[in-house]
Amino acid sequence: MQRAPRATAKDDDTRALVREHYGTIASGKVLPLSIPASSSCCGGSAGSSCCGASDASIQLGYTPEQLGGLPPGANLGLGCGSPTAILGLRRGQAVLDLGSGAGIDCFLAARKVGPKGSVVGVDMTPEMLVKARENARKGHYRNVEFRLGEIEHLPVGDASVDVVISNCVINLAPEKGKVYREAFRVLRPGGQLAVSDVVATRPITAEERADASLWSSCSSGALEIRTVKTLLRRAGFVDVKVVLRMPESVPDSLKGQASLGVVSADIQATKPPV
Repeated sequence: MQRAPRATAKDDDTRALVREHYGTIASGKVLPLSIPASSSCCGGSAGSSCCGASDASIQLGYTPEQLGGLPPGANLGLGCGSPTAILGLRRGQAVLDLGSGAGIDCFLAARKVGPKGSVVGVDMTPEMLVKARENARKGHYRNVEFRLGEIEHLPVGDASVDVVISNCVINLAPEKGKVYREAFRVLRPGGQLAVSDVVATRPITAEERADASLWSSCSSGALEIRTVKTLLRRAGFVDVKVVLRMPESVPDSLKGQASLGVVSADIQATKPPV
């Protein structure tokens, strides 16, 4: 089994790189990547064919009705799946989104949990938080809150949420085991993890992992499936499932990652009941 990697640079340097990358996206600026923007789930500009394209989002599992009801600017096209579609959210549940970006999955979760439920989005990029909070205001989402923080150090209390979701973000974290341990900590007994992320179907080399553009564009930070499962189980989760999205079921914007053996997957796990 491939050991869960750390970025070759210091962890704080990696986080700073990712923060800068997504701050630029939130500002609507084009990013100079060493790989084509079309090969990245996260590259390009906020107005590119990858970011914000409704047809690509529909291929990932969103419906036209969902996308049509979102505040303008909530869908930046940064995901690799639809975590709110992985499991059925229920009215009254408390949901936490790791790396919430401009808020798309928080807003969709808020509709499902209703006014008696709640949704918290955590993101480490101040520019994204500004954008998400403005989107919440425009959309009148009173049961959604956005907090500044790192997903390895969640600003959320122990056993306080029912469901943890995330969309193409955990691969960006330099300490993925810590992310899963934090998710386990904040979940109530019996709570569920539902994540859309990228996984590696072959070992990724140290050189590839050291490439800043590959890492920050949701590519070389991906882990192999068995490593993901091991980290989740070590964190305490049970009923761990990783289901790959076949290349024909993802938009063209993600297919370029195949050169690294990186594909999208839906990941589920459960915190055991007491």
